[in-house]
Amino acid sequence: MATQRAWRVHRPGPITSAPLRLSHEPVPTPADDELLLRVRACGVCRTDLHVTEGDLPVHQPDVVPGHEVVGEVVEGAPGFVVGDTVGVAWLRGTCERCKYCLRGAENLCPKSTYTGWDADGGYADYVTVPAAYAHPLPSGYSDVELAPLLCAGIIGFRALRRSGLPRGGRLGVYGFGASAHLATQVALAEGATVHVLTRSEAARRLALELGAASAGAAADAPPEPLDAAILFAPVGSLVPPALAALDRGGVLAVAGIHLTDVEHLNYQRHLFYEKELRSVTANTRADAREFLAFAGRHRLSVRTTSYALDDAPHALRDLAADRVNGAAVLVP
Repeated sequence: MATQRAWRVHRPGPITSAPLRLSHEPVPTPADDELLLRVRACGVCRTDLHVTEGDLPVHQPDVVPGHEVVGEVVEGAPGFVVGDTVGVAWLRGTCERCKYCLRGAENLCPKSTYTGWDADGGYADYVTVPAAYAHPLPSGYSDVELAPLLCAGIIGFRALRRSGLPRGGRLGVYGFGASAHLATQVALAEGATVHVLTRSEAARRLALELGAASAGAAADAPPEPLDAAILFAPVGSLVPPALAALDRGGVLAVAGIHLTDVEHLNYQRHLFYEKELRSVTANTRADAREFLAFAGRHRLSVRTTSYALDDAPHALRDLAADRVNGAAVLVP
């Protein structure tokens, strides 16, 4: 029987407490409507850290994290053949019948399931995915570059759309990791002026290199009022200053699945003049198609740091300590 390596969330807790356990186990068997993929690269997302550390309680005991997977089809399903390269993203399944699914908001489906949370993900040599949730990938990128597009890119793209940024508008970006550095490039390609606020000096340098008009510390005020802002850092204390930085009618989109508590908001200062605070919940397959098509038309600069699969805990520790500039990616 063929075997594989897989990192499982054995005991959720601080990443320094060794919550992951490396398992040597049989290769998974796909269902009739699923593909079996040999993992070629898997991005390391902050959501993986939240699952591993218990901020997001696991939906499946001993789950394998990882939802930015580039894989080669080993066993196919209708519409795919062995050898195809496909992507696996966060959204893994929906009921396709509820009012949310029927109106195109499948990310809000009460029965939605997620890769690396409800079902095993890509911190392994092999992974299964429902064929209906496998994504074709744009050409011109390496496997390592493609992996972050599958969550960091897609979620950043949805957050940008949720922010309501007008063409040529002024965008504030709070936090500048994997998702932010991709969303910034989309906004710039669409004519926006981007101001980045982040605590990392290396991230500020990267932001300027990619074309941001300014890059300041997380607590700084941007140099001009903002038409829209996106909060990528999972830090609730940044919500009030980000709202205060908005011009009249501006929108703050919160991109993370987890956020620390938001401090007291003053209605007059933070929300009056029709400012809005919007959450961003997962993604739809339509988001994925639109963003991946955009990435095919516009060559994005995807900054990555590669780690061997055996070093997955090291990658998560580096992510937790903000030592990753851009995106971390596991390579089996």
